[in-house]
Amino acid sequence: MEMEMRSISDRDIGTDITPPLTPFSFSLHNTHLHTHCSSCFSLITPIIPTTNHSHSTFYCSPHCSTSHSPIHLSSAERHLPSSINSSLLRTALRLLLLHHTTSLFPRINHLLTNRLLLTCQNDDVNETIRLGAHAMATAIANHRGGGSGGFSEPYDNAVLEKSTDALCAVLTNAVEVHDNEGCAVGIAVFEPAFSWINHSCSPNACYRFSFSSSSLLSQESKFLIAPFTRNSQQPQIDCGVSGSSSEFAQGVLLLRFIFVNGKFQYEPQFVVFQECLQLRPITSSLIMEGWRICGPRLIVRSIKRIKKGEEVTVAYTDLLQPKALRQSELWSKYRFLCCCKRCTSLPFTYVDHALQEISVLYGDSSGLRTNYKFFRDMADRRLTDSIEDAISEYLSVGDSLSCCEKLEKILTEGLDEQLEENEEKSHYKFILHPLHHLSLNSYTTLASAYKVRACDLSSGDFEIDSNQSESKAFDLSRTSTAYFLLLASGVHHLFNSESSLIASVANFWVGAGESLLTLTKSSGWSSKFVNFDLVLSNIASDTKFECSKCSLMDRFRDSILNGKIKSEDFENVSNEFIHCVSDITHKVWNFLVYGCHFLKSCKDPISFSWLMSIKNSVDVGANDIKTDMCYTHEPENSIGVSDELAYTDHTVAHILQLGRHCLTYGGLLAFVCYGPNSHLVSHVQNILARENNFLFSL
Repeated sequence: MEMEMRSISDRDIGTDITPPLTPFSFSLHNTHLHTHCSSCFSLITPIIPTTNHSHSTFYCSPHCSTSHSPIHLSSAERHLPSSINSSLLRTALRLLLLHHTTSLFPRINHLLTNRLLLTCQNDDVNETIRLGAHAMATAIANHRGGGSGGFSEPYDNAVLEKSTDALCAVLTNAVEVHDNEGCAVGIAVFEPAFSWINHSCSPNACYRFSFSSSSLLSQESKFLIAPFTRNSQQPQIDCGVSGSSSEFAQGVLLLRFIFVNGKFQYEPQFVVFQECLQLRPITSSLIMEGWRICGPRLIVRSIKRIKKGEEVTVAYTDLLQPKALRQSELWSKYRFLCCCKRCTSLPFTYVDHALQEISVLYGDSSGLRTNYKFFRDMADRRLTDSIEDAISEYLSVGDSLSCCEKLEKILTEGLDEQLEENEEKSHYKFILHPLHHLSLNSYTTLASAYKVRACDLSSGDFEIDSNQSESKAFDLSRTSTAYFLLLASGVHHLFNSESSLIASVANFWVGAGESLLTLTKSSGWSSKFVNFDLVLSNIASDTKFECSKCSLMDRFRDSILNGKIKSEDFENVSNEFIHCVSDITHKVWNFLVYGCHFLKSCKDPISFSWLMSIKNSVDVGANDIKTDMCYTHEPENSIGVSDELAYTDHTVAHILQLGRHCLTYGGLLAFVCYGPNSHLVSHVQNILARENNFLFSL
């Protein structure tokens, strides 16, 4: 039986459609076991350990320790060998504590196990399940025998089968839990109200996490979605949730393992399985009480208008990947191929065209046209390897200079190939589209690498003149800022055609805004321009707190205050924002990109008018997955960009205005995705408050 969740009423963007949902099972990743609380996932200070072995649990408070310890002590996870002890196996063992027999085979706790598909191929996933289930069953046997030197008795097939089912259920339903900084700290399996939400590459909802240990369902919390089976027109209230349809719609329903009239609904089944495994005699009420208050909470939120009866979907994969990579990841992890509107569109959507587009320049196009797809795939593989190698080397070795040189060489020059056609060799150049997913990954890395280089110079670790070092660091910061802006505007260009990219573009606009504002306060201005003190004195008069051309600042404040924004208002303010930043960017772009050949070829990062067809690009049909979007890097003196650093006394004020716009718009997008009290929205508010204080002080 295929389950899905549908909206029970019309919903606008930026609406919480579930209350905080409780995890069935969860665990920190090994790398965060000693830095985060195993109960609430918060960063711990001070550390309160409960055991002394290598995979001990740590808690932020005695309360978290008391509530979570029974789960840790009862799940047999302490008996996993250290070589295989992982968040995946710990989560699966903890899920076994809550095992509930269901008629919805093959499900565990009404969650799809997907066991047949996950184990149907002789691949890494199947091997992970086989070895993991064996380790779980062995740990349970050792736990059952009291944890003495050897196993008191071998595990039986029933325990192995249950272990396999639990492991498959975790692989199918678990999500990565990210902290406020976006770092993946663990995994969690949530109740059916979330786990029954299906994937789409053009989803209408996203989700956020809450790490408060007291975030229980309140009377004000509302369920605005209900479970359905495919091809059914009625909510399936008997499938894993209790209560009437009207109760579910009104938001007073409490899902499994949450108090209902002072009792845990499925406690009898829990006790039966605990006895079946012959676990240690820790009362089920203690463990269930721990589950009620432990773990991160999850809230689902709309990012598009959702009509009554429309299916609610979220993304299981990175939406800034092209179709082939998304499908490959979904199959390898979950054993399904997405059939959403975006994936089934023929020809491909504009976004998917851009994310995979490679232009072919030079050579005899008539010969290449016959084998275009073969040569394009070959070029894609080589470009992918080159860029991924450069990024991997930067992340592992930390050579930011080498990384910048390699990536910019690929972006600028592309891939030169001598291809043999009809016993003759022809020369071709393959160029990545500026919105290709590899280009976007390169911008992200280049923005970081240039920033690191600037920080290294500013730290004074190099034996060069201080003024020269400061000037060079300023130039590197300027280039880093330009890449942040190019990345944000590029993804926004795609966002205009695919609104489900809102979470990504929110983070990129915030990053661009922060970088621009940081640049305005750089001490490097003084090393470049002798009249910078005068410029600073005029910033307050040049920079207004409120933009007269758009309502962005007001709309952001009103949204936070009222907790909502209408779709029409959001569309209007988005158009106003683009008009404003386009006008300001024209005044500072030449200044930001000076000295970087690749960036200078990106003439207009906001409107992307510099994307144009090239006469000698290969013209192929739609079936060859090709668009007419091509670009090239012309000589610097022919693209309309000055060879001199385009600085005026108003440049700093313009950069400050641009930064405030980018940051505020990113905050508005974050509000739509995550709500008014989210970490990212608060982060934006704090930066804007500091900027206001800075302007007042001038």
